[in-house]
Amino acid sequence: MSLLDIFLATLNITLPVFAMVFIGIGLKRLKWIDQTFVNTASRLVFRGTLPTLIFLSLLNADLDTTFNPWLLGFFALATLASFLACWGWAILRVKRPLRGIYIQGAFRGNAGIVGLALAAGMYGNAGLSTGGLLLGVVILSYNVLSVIALATYQERQDGTGVDWASIFRHILHNPLILSVLAAIPLAILDINLPKWLDTSGHYFASLTLPLALICIGATLSTRALRQGYRTTFSASIAKMVVIPAVATWLAWACGFEGRELGVLFLFFASPTAAAAFVMAKAMGGGETLTANIIALTTLLASITVTAGVFVLRVSGLI
Repeated sequence: MSLLDIFLATLNITLPVFAMVFIGIGLKRLKWIDQTFVNTASRLVFRGTLPTLIFLSLLNADLDTTFNPWLLGFFALATLASFLACWGWAILRVKRPLRGIYIQGAFRGNAGIVGLALAAGMYGNAGLSTGGLLLGVVILSYNVLSVIALATYQERQDGTGVDWASIFRHILHNPLILSVLAAIPLAILDINLPKWLDTSGHYFASLTLPLALICIGATLSTRALRQGYRTTFSASIAKMVVIPAVATWLAWACGFEGRELGVLFLFFASPTAAAAFVMAKAMGGGETLTANIIALTTLLASITVTAGVFVLRVSGLI
């Protein structure tokens, strides 16, 4: 296969995902959708369609080939290492009030939507299964570590401090975690859903990726990028270039290859999660800088993810 063929094959994976994001931008500009639609659709995805997608992908997965505890452990350790590295850099180069926002924006990726969509585009159901297993680690690690960073450098406006019990209660009740916990025992026991229920579930789950990606595009605001651009640029380069490159190299050095290496790269290379904005706002401010980072990393992702997949394919690693 020539370099041109590899490049075109790479575009066939990444462009459909980012095209939906830009369609979301266009629909919002044309006023065909508004913020009310985005809020409602986002809740539907988070509470219904995405958990269904993860549940069905795991239920139909061959866990003997997709479940790898070493993969989950590596992702957790690499996430912790990237979190600590971002914290160290923030201490050196970022003003104290902005450090928590910077750390969260630089390490927390949108693996649940963008990463999963890319994994599905590259590896089909096997990618969804591997990504679904990783999402349990993603949800726990990203939420807990983000809370730690934000709580260290920010105080709630009401002066009451961080409600840790409420935060951990929300993590334990997270629909994505519950879908993983519900699916794994059924998959291990090789229990199948009735045909009609499985088909209906797939119809419902198929709404997830296009709807979620359109909502991401509709929430982007390039106007916000004019404020605090230096900190925004620094966090975005860390998120989209440094962390994916270093983490993927370490994964390869540890022996991961093929689908597992590809999914790890796609998860680490995902742009900053939109959930970071919600958490920053709920914990006392910094939402403007967070919105800046989300917008810039999402725009950069169409270039950096495509380039990364192309390099890995040319190298024969995935």
